Amino acid sequence: MGDMMCPSTATATAWTWTTTTPRISLLHYVLLGLASATTMTTEPQPEQEWAAVERRGAHLVTADRPFIIHGFNTYWFMSFAADEATRPRVTAAIAEAAGAGLNVCRTWAFNDGGYRALQTAPFCYDEEVFQALDFVVSEARRHKMRLILALCNNWGDYGGKAQYVSWGKEAGVDLTSDDDFFSDPTLKSYYKAFVEAVLTRINTITNVAYKDDPTILAWELINEPRCPSDPSGDTLQAWIEETASHVKSVDPLHLVEIGVEGYYGPSTPDLLPVNPDDYSGHVGTDFIRNHQALGIDLASVHIYSDTWLPDSIEENHLQFVNTWMRQHIDDAANLLGMPIVIGEFGLSLKDGKFDCEFRETFMQTVYNNFLSSWERRMLGGGCLLWQLFPEGAEHMDGGYAVIFANSPSTFSLLANHSRKLEC
Repeated sequence: MGDMMCPSTATATAWTWTTTTPRISLLHYVLLGLASATTMTTEPQPEQEWAAVERRGAHLVTADRPFIIHGFNTYWFMSFAADEATRPRVTAAIAEAAGAGLNVCRTWAFNDGGYRALQTAPFCYDEEVFQALDFVVSEARRHKMRLILALCNNWGDYGGKAQYVSWGKEAGVDLTSDDDFFSDPTLKSYYKAFVEAVLTRINTITNVAYKDDPTILAWELINEPRCPSDPSGDTLQAWIEETASHVKSVDPLHLVEIGVEGYYGPSTPDLLPVNPDDYSGHVGTDFIRNHQALGIDLASVHIYSDTWLPDSIEENHLQFVNTWMRQHIDDAANLLGMPIVIGEFGLSLKDGKFDCEFRETFMQTVYNNFLSSWERRMLGGGCLLWQLFPEGAEHMDGGYAVIFANSPSTFSLLANHSRKLEC
C-alpha cells in the first residue's frame, strides 16, 4: 500500500499530510459499434465554466438551468482506479455512460479496512487510494459527469459500520451491536474525521478541494442505513441530524442526501402498508421524518422489487414500482418540498426469475413515473440505475450489471430517456 496519512494526535479536527501528483495517462475510449447509435459523443468536452448543481425548492438547477439526474451506479471506481491494471475501466465506464447521455454517477468514496482501504484505521488514510479517488473525480469532471459520493456503508462490504465497531472494540470501547455506530461518541468521532478528510481533500490532479468542486453533486451520509435495534427511529434520526449538520459545516456548497431505501416508519403509520413488507417499517428508518432533518437536500429512495417481493409475477412488480414511486414522489413534492433521487433501482438476472426484456420494461416503468412528475413540474431530481459496467468487469456482477456491448437495446433505452429530459 502507499503512504499512510495519520495525525500526530487522535483528534478529529487537526492533522496534516503531504501529497504528490501521480503520473496518470488519460486514456480516450470510443464505443465501438455503439457510438453510431447516438449523436452524443463519448469524448470529453473542452473545459468550460462548470457550475455547481443547486437545490431550489423541489427542483435542481445549474447555472440557472434545470438539472435532471439521469444516472448510474458503479460502486467500485475508487478500488479499480487504485490499480494501474484496472484503472482504464474507470475511464471506459464513465465514457460509455456519457455516450448514452447519462450525467451522474453514484459511487463509493469509502473503503474502511481490508484490501486497498482508503481508511486503514481511525484517522489514518492511504494516500495512494486517495489519489485513486482523485482520479475518479478528475475523470468525471473531464467527461462532464457529476458524482454522488457515498461516505459509508450500512453493510459489511467495503468495511462500513461493522468496521467502525470493530475499531472501537480494539480501542477498548464497550460496544454490543453494529448499531452502536449510530450512537457511540467515539465511533461518531471516527466517522466525522473521515468525512472531514474527504471533504477537505485537495485533488492532486485538478488542485481543487473536493468541497469546492462542482463535479460533486452531493454527499451521501451512508448507503442504506438501518438501525433495527431502535425501531422507533430515534437513534438513526439523531445520527442523521448530527452528521448532516457536520457535513454542512465543512462544506456548505454541496447537496446532502441520507442514502435510505425509503421505508415509511412510525411517524406516518397510515403509509406503512406502502412498504414491501411489515419488517420494513421496523428497521429504524422513517422516510418522512428522516428527510425533515436540517441539512438534508434530497429525498433518497431505492427500488428492488426483485428482492422485496416474494413472487416473480411481472405485473405485481410493475404495480409495486408504480405505487412505491408515486407515493414517494407525492410526499417529496408536497410534504418535504425537495427533489427525489431514486438512488438505486435494478433487477437481477442472476437466478433466472426475470429476463433482459422484462428488466428493460422495469427500467422504463421507473423512468416513466419520474418523467410524468417532472413534466407536470411537481419536482425534480432523477434516477440512477444499479448498475453500469464496462467490458472486463463481468466478474464483479451480482446479476444487476448492464454492459452496453452486450445490451444495445438497453443503451438505446437510456439514450432515449436522456433525449426526453433535455431542457
